[in-house]
Amino acid sequence: MKDLEKKARAYALKNAIAHDGKAQTESVISSLFHEGLKPGDVKKYVKQINEIVNSVNRLSLSDQTIEFSKLGELTSYREGREGLPELPGVKGKKGKIVMRFAPSASGPFHVGHALTGSLSYLFVKKHRGIFFVRIEDTNPENVYPKAYRMIAEESKWLFPGKFLKIIVQSDRMKIYYGCAEKLLKKKAAYVCTCSQEKFKEFAEKMKECPCRKLNVKDNINRWRKMLGISKPLFNEGDAVLRFKSGMQDKNPAMRDFPLARINLTKHPRQGGKYRVWPLMNLAVAADDIDLKMTHIIRAKDHRDNAERQRRIYIALGLKGRIPWTGFLGRIHFKDMELSTTQMRKGIEEGKYSGWDDKRLMTIASLKKQGYRPEAFWRFAERIGLSENDKILEREEFFKLLDDFNRG
Repeated sequence: MKDLEKKARAYALKNAIAHDGKAQTESVISSLFHEGLKPGDVKKYVKQINEIVNSVNRLSLSDQTIEFSKLGELTSYREGREGLPELPGVKGKKGKIVMRFAPSASGPFHVGHALTGSLSYLFVKKHRGIFFVRIEDTNPENVYPKAYRMIAEESKWLFPGKFLKIIVQSDRMKIYYGCAEKLLKKKAAYVCTCSQEKFKEFAEKMKECPCRKLNVKDNINRWRKMLGISKPLFNEGDAVLRFKSGMQDKNPAMRDFPLARINLTKHPRQGGKYRVWPLMNLAVAADDIDLKMTHIIRAKDHRDNAERQRRIYIALGLKGRIPWTGFLGRIHFKDMELSTTQMRKGIEEGKYSGWDDKRLMTIASLKKQGYRPEAFWRFAERIGLSENDKILEREEFFKLLDDFNRG
């Protein structure tokens, strides 16, 4: 076939970029069949193709991407072989896909947010669904007031479209309280007054605490004391709402995990309006149910949380509505500060001029440097739904981002 060497290298580069830098000879040969390679000639060329693949695999991912930008025109597009993978259960559901991205209100977006959020956004955009950016601020002690405005503005820039909806968890407290009461009434939760140390002892011995045996009426009364409706009131540390997941569970993380606690810290957005705050698994499950979430993409270190939330769905009789969940590997950004707490500290101490300081990996900074939303979309698409962890050094990251920004 004509230009075998160049086309084999182009397809090897393409395959490598799609699979974390490692191309497969079989995949390259399969692609070359569409370019005219005859099955009977494979034995003749397999050694040459294999050498090309090995040569490509010795390159860094950034060098592969740069070279492919020059040879990419030699490859042809085939439906189902490029772009986003297909989500399970979406066939014939145009407009019915609901996904979400849930940043904390501890600070503005950084590059990690942009890449993980963009993947869900691209799926929603493709299927014309609904994309929720849910600002998680139910921990009053971890809220940066300016984050609300920054996250909202950056979401509209990164995720443009009529299907974007921005919500704030602390504005939805009635939904979380309602979910908690349903669980209590279904005997799927209870209010525990054991000390943290005592409950830990029960959990380690796989024994049930006495609070677990309370009837619904007693639990509702305790819940009202937590909320400040009935007296005598519970104070911080006196009581915790727990889910009845089982104290004999093989996974210690699953044993009657907490759902809500009393926290009297003044909330930057809600002030002293609430004294009981939902913990992550209650708030997330209640939101996902209320918003009719269909698909969720989250970091693989949230597997236990995904399982906790699945059990909440089942306890509420909603097994058939459990969203499909995909997990992503962690991207280790080497020599790049991504802690909003540390960045904020640096700004307050005068180390950085602001959130848009060129040395920071915030969206405010990268946007100021001329990067476009499409660069992050292409980067996210290249990562795809992979559970493999990745390490990106600063120089390699910017080589890739620059290339995607030019595309």
